[in-house]
Amino acid sequence: MSAQNQSRDPSLSNVLVAASLRSDQWRQLNAAARAWAGAGDATRGRDREACANLFDAVVRLEYCWAYPGERLLAALREALEGGDAALFARLVQKVSGALLSGDYRRDEAAWNTADAADRAVLDALPPDVTGTADKPYFEVLVVTPSDPSQWARAKEEMRRMQRADDAFQYSAVHVGSLEDALLAVMVNFDLQAVILVDGFGYASRHDVPDLKAFLARHFEARQDSLDPGVLATALAGKIKEFRPELDLYLLSDRAPEQLAGSEDAAPIRRMFHHVEEPMEIHLAILDGVKDRYETPYFDNLKKYALRPIGTFHALPIARGKSIFGSNWIRDMGEFYGTNILFAESSATTGGLDSLLEPTGTIKRAQEAIARAFGAKRAYLGTNGTSTSNKIIVQAVCKPGDIVIVDRNCHKSHHYGFVLSGAQPYYVEAFPLTEYSMYGAVPLRTIKQALLDCAAAGTLDRVKAIDMTNCTFDGHMYNPRKVMEECLAIKPDLVFLWDEAWFGFARFNPLHRRRTAMGAAAALTKRYRSAAYRAEYEAWAKDAPALDPKDPAALDARRLPDPDKVRIRVYQTNSTHKSMSAFRQGSMMLIWDEDFHKVQGTFQEAFLAHTSTSPNLQLIASLDLARRQMELEGYALTLKMTDLALRIRHAVNTHPLISKYFRVATPEEMIPAEFRPSGLKDYGPPNASWAQTAEAWDEDEFALDPTRLTVVCGAAGFDGTQFKGMLAERFDIQINKTSRNSILVQTNINNTHSDAALLIKALADLSREIDARLAQASAVDQRVFDERVASLMTDVPDLPNFSRFHDAFRDDPAAPSNEGHMRPAFFMAYDEDNCEYIRLASPDLDARLRDGPEMVSANFVIPYPPGFPIMVPGQIITADTIAFMRKLDVKEIHGYNAAQGIKLIKPSVLAGRRAHSDR
Repeated sequence: MSAQNQSRDPSLSNVLVAASLRSDQWRQLNAAARAWAGAGDATRGRDREACANLFDAVVRLEYCWAYPGERLLAALREALEGGDAALFARLVQKVSGALLSGDYRRDEAAWNTADAADRAVLDALPPDVTGTADKPYFEVLVVTPSDPSQWARAKEEMRRMQRADDAFQYSAVHVGSLEDALLAVMVNFDLQAVILVDGFGYASRHDVPDLKAFLARHFEARQDSLDPGVLATALAGKIKEFRPELDLYLLSDRAPEQLAGSEDAAPIRRMFHHVEEPMEIHLAILDGVKDRYETPYFDNLKKYALRPIGTFHALPIARGKSIFGSNWIRDMGEFYGTNILFAESSATTGGLDSLLEPTGTIKRAQEAIARAFGAKRAYLGTNGTSTSNKIIVQAVCKPGDIVIVDRNCHKSHHYGFVLSGAQPYYVEAFPLTEYSMYGAVPLRTIKQALLDCAAAGTLDRVKAIDMTNCTFDGHMYNPRKVMEECLAIKPDLVFLWDEAWFGFARFNPLHRRRTAMGAAAALTKRYRSAAYRAEYEAWAKDAPALDPKDPAALDARRLPDPDKVRIRVYQTNSTHKSMSAFRQGSMMLIWDEDFHKVQGTFQEAFLAHTSTSPNLQLIASLDLARRQMELEGYALTLKMTDLALRIRHAVNTHPLISKYFRVATPEEMIPAEFRPSGLKDYGPPNASWAQTAEAWDEDEFALDPTRLTVVCGAAGFDGTQFKGMLAERFDIQINKTSRNSILVQTNINNTHSDAALLIKALADLSREIDARLAQASAVDQRVFDERVASLMTDVPDLPNFSRFHDAFRDDPAAPSNEGHMRPAFFMAYDEDNCEYIRLASPDLDARLRDGPEMVSANFVIPYPPGFPIMVPGQIITADTIAFMRKLDVKEIHGYNAAQGIKLIKPSVLAGRRAHSDR
């Protein structure tokens, strides 16, 4: 749906992007108001009616925001009803501009009409506090049973409590019901705190029937199911589920000292009695925001940079004297500036703390990160998530442990198995052959691996499940469902979810349901509840014992034993890939009920892989990334999702662009068997946000809407060629390509201008292709058609992992698939153990046909697709060779075309097999 059509649709099907639609609506009203102000007699009545209709649509949800406020809206309505087109246009322009620029947060003039005749609106000014221009601004939602006629006075009282030395400034938004409060929480990005005044009602006083329907589906709360006395705590629980970063305060006369200890009050930050001093509430609000605003490490680093320090440690660049006093590299200082050099040090004193053994500011920063991301513990990584993955694999796995792992995961996992000596049991994701990419690993495949290990008698050695969520191309698992069904087979499994590209998801209520930490919290709560114990006991009465050889076991739904199940979840995220952190910034998030069992080995692995000289600016940027996401991540992630949907719609509905380019839909990227909801694409007319949320709750896989696979093969471009063209001609940078597509990833950095740049580039290229083909000869047309066919139709089949050679299997006859990769990897260190065979050599075909089997000596990773098609110890089969021969990419790690494929000699394999048989 276009922005114009969306703005005319009052439905809450787009409720999660309502703030973006709000700006569109005000801009449209601005255009209509200007037309009315400049209209002649012939159209004045029609233009006024258009303004009236648009204004009614705009103000429908305006009670959810502090700005422009009731009085300014009243002045607008008065000007409209009084027929004062000039005043109406001026006021609309003021509000529209302030919303677009954010001036209302920092400029008092944005709250004023700037017209001396309009004194009626002066009372709409924000807090009159001296020196507030540079203070961060936020809004506080007050949910109260008081009469709306008293709200203006209440806002004035809150305004007067704000002082010049307050660190922040805020404005209040008053609503009178649970329904209105939930809507405000959903659409108002400026909210940072909610005050719940006990005694408010359930139903909205506004005419919003679609809101009621939305809440009935999404929040599972009905007016007749909630006692008026518990509405406040029920609302607190719902708000915390949807926006966990918000601070909640309860004003109650229900003996708050007793209520404070109840489970219902757990989401509440602080409780007050109705007669408490209002100033205490004001100070509590500021203190809550300060807790999230505080960046312990960054704040101290700024102080350190201002101190007059003499540096006698091994870092000459510190303080910048070697640069600013140089005749030859002074331009380095001019380019980077003084602060980055003044903040450099290799010291761990003076409050800088030690990353290897944090006890001060880094420790506090890690605790804040754990809180923000919903984890029990957090560790900082300064060498990217590649290293974070190796740390976790090495920490939780020892030699001989089996790890069920996606064969297409990042290479860091594979190298982690080499380092730890764990045996990978490779499982395959569903293929998307037409795009030369894989999706994600089906749950049945993961469960089959567990059952195979059980049948082989090795289930006790299965230590972990290791999956990528979401994948590079946007395939999101349902971690809660995966973990629940796997824990029913083995209740102490460790789960490593590589969420390198997905760190932002915690702060988006849609994406959060697909995160590892979100699933860990939900399952912990479920398995520790009395309701689950009753459910399990009822199920266990008639449940058959697990028989791994019974085909029915694969699809049977089992429940984990609440007395045995342990929630052990590790998540890595490349903070720099989706948040405002410097390159290589990473986080390790932990929810492990048995962490005490691995804490020592985790620390050893952390020390083994972490530099003793970490970059201080990088650590500080991780601290700041947390601050930003905890305070405005909700707004940023929803805006980037909205932008991605606009790009998707603009490309796929454009009559010219769509001839040569398209954004692949969930229907195209996820087979129907993993998408029982039937969801085909995002946004109307395909699905409302409510339907999308329901699909994401139930479907096995979902597609991250912020990751756009732009298919370019129909334009005659392969992915690598198209990536280069976008960079060279249009200054558009992207990360990943496939044979016939590129990946466009929207993030919190993108703007509407970025989207316009991309769409303009696609339109320009489409016009060029159209013009060229219009003048093409029959031969030229045939060449173009053949090129398109080679990219879109004649694509190589994707090779699956074959198996490890028997020399690297404990039991070659076992149905399971694990193998010893570590010895195969180190065999290749001795060149006498290896041989080479060229890809085009007839000897290779003879070996495939007649033997002996060829076994890879190393990792072979083509880019794209970017995953190992060969790993050490793997038997090389015909489909792998066919894929290699059809590849037309230049970058293949682990393969030198002049030498050929590196193999372990058959004689060496025979010797190892004979030795292991003994």
